[in-house]
Amino acid sequence: MTSELNTNKFHGLEALKNASPEALEAALKELAGGIDALDQNAAAGMQQRLDSKIKPLRSLGVLEDIAQQVAGIMRTPNPKLNKKAVLLMAGDHGVVVEGVSAAPQEITAQMFYSYLRGEAGINVLARHGGAEVICTDIGIVSTLDPPELMANRVKNGTDNIAHGPAMTREEAIRAILTGARIASEAIDSGINLLATGEVGIGNTTPSAALISVFTGHSVEEVTGRGTGLKDDALKHKESIIRQAIEVNQPDPADPIGVLSKVGGLEIAALTGAILEAAYRHVPIILDGIISTAAALAAAQIAPLAAAYMISSHNSEEKGHEIGLKQLGINFRLDFHMRLGEGTGAALMFPMVEAALKIADEMATFNAAGVTTGDF
Repeated sequence: MTSELNTNKFHGLEALKNASPEALEAALKELAGGIDALDQNAAAGMQQRLDSKIKPLRSLGVLEDIAQQVAGIMRTPNPKLNKKAVLLMAGDHGVVVEGVSAAPQEITAQMFYSYLRGEAGINVLARHGGAEVICTDIGIVSTLDPPELMANRVKNGTDNIAHGPAMTREEAIRAILTGARIASEAIDSGINLLATGEVGIGNTTPSAALISVFTGHSVEEVTGRGTGLKDDALKHKESIIRQAIEVNQPDPADPIGVLSKVGGLEIAALTGAILEAAYRHVPIILDGIISTAAALAAAQIAPLAAAYMISSHNSEEKGHEIGLKQLGINFRLDFHMRLGEGTGAALMFPMVEAALKIADEMATFNAAGVTTGDF
């Protein structure tokens, strides 16, 4: 979505673009405070539906888990999917000047255009899953053409976290609420299954920093090779992340502070998208390490938001599984992927649909005349 964010009341805001720091804080508080627990009666109703099908109890495993979760999220034992979308947030990172990525920064903008043209990996996999890709520039460094593509940009890339904070607290909240607004507009259009995606050269560096801070695991345990760093470059990347944490001293009890100090604009926007999905009772599928870093921030801001997250694949990036475990989530696919963009999340669209189709289309013991038993 590239249009100017509209000025209808959004979590109490008259206008997001011109809101004061105090108004932004209040809006985020309203958003986080409006997230409630899943409807356990709806989830139990879904499990009763599944238990009546012509199969041994719980024999479809994770598919039943997903169906039950979606029922609880949507607050009905008979949930229906309308439209699906990947929310792809884009942002650049000042820390790339430290040599933490094998790819040059200009690739962020180049890939953004590729997504808009529908020719990248995420476009292919989203189409396969019957979903659209909604691309939003939150913080690319370079100028985009036409200028309308930059309507939601908060800042021209983050500052270098190796020497100071990535952004101000106000910028972090503005990015969170921008992501929330994009999710809200998608939901208003009839989309009721979302997935997280991103692009931003260098963004595995702040993601590893965030996961280290939020989980307490060492930098070495959570840092991966990103775009394909060799051993020496990986060691250097780890040293830069340690330096960023030492310089900024992020406090895990202050998730907004953590995002502003060692995070990224697109990561903050994904945090907001996750929070808004939970607020609006819409399931949201997580992708890899960047999405999981955002999810950790979202869960720290509003712990109940974790129940609205559906996991997808197990990224090759080391910190991903650690982050998922912190959220109490297990991955469902293991394809040795590390592309990002939301590609792993897009592969889960058919799985979620399959889970609900079992409930809707599989015969019951009574209807099929199949003998029931203790199995």
